Amino acid sequence: MTTGVPLSTAPRRRSRARTFLPLAVAAWLILEIWLLSLVAGAAGGLTAAALLAGGIVLGVVVIKRAGRRAFKNLADTFQQAQQGQQPAPQQPGGGNGLTMLAGLLLMLPGLLSDVVGLLLLVPPVRAWTGRRLSGSLERKMATAPAGSFGDAFQQARIHQPDGKIVQGEVIREDGQQPPQQPGSDAGYRPPLAP
Repeated sequence: MTTGVPLSTAPRRRSRARTFLPLAVAAWLILEIWLLSLVAGAAGGLTAAALLAGGIVLGVVVIKRAGRRAFKNLADTFQQAQQGQQPAPQQPGGGNGLTMLAGLLLMLPGLLSDVVGLLLLVPPVRAWTGRRLSGSLERKMATAPAGSFGDAFQQARIHQPDGKIVQGEVIREDGQQPPQQPGSDAGYRPPLAP
C-alpha cells in the first residue's frame, strides 16, 4: 500500500543537531566532572558526595510528586468525560512533563544538571520553557514534509469544533478499475453510520 509520498533519491543531509549533539554531551560531561572536582577540592569529598546524594533524593521526590499529580489529572479528566463535561485546555508548561524532566536532571550526578533541574522547578521558568518548547515544536511540525511524522502529528491535532469524528472512505473513480473476483467485497457498500 502506498501513501502517495514520492520517494526521494537525493542523499539526506545530516541535521545540525545530529552533528553537534555528541560534542555537546561530551562538553557537558567534562564540565560536570570539572565542577564536581572543584567542589570536592574546596569543600571536601564528603560534601560533594552529600550534594550528589541530596540531588538524587530530591529528584526522586519531585518525580514521584509529579507522577501523582499527573495520575490525579488523568483521573479527573476521565471523570469529567464520563459526566459529559469538556476538560479545560492546558497551558504550555503547565503540565507535569517539565517537572519530571527537572526531577530527572536532579537525579543525574552533577552540579550543573542539578542547577538546571532546580531552575525548572521555578514556575515562571517552567512556564517560559514550556512556551518556548511548544512554539518550537509547532514551527517544526508546520514545516514538516507530507507523509512524515510531523504530518501525522499535525493531523492528530486537528479538532472539529463539536469534537465529533467523521468516519468515511475515499472511492476513486478516475480510471479503469481492475476486475474484481466474485465472492470478494465487490458491489455496493452502504455509507458508515454513527
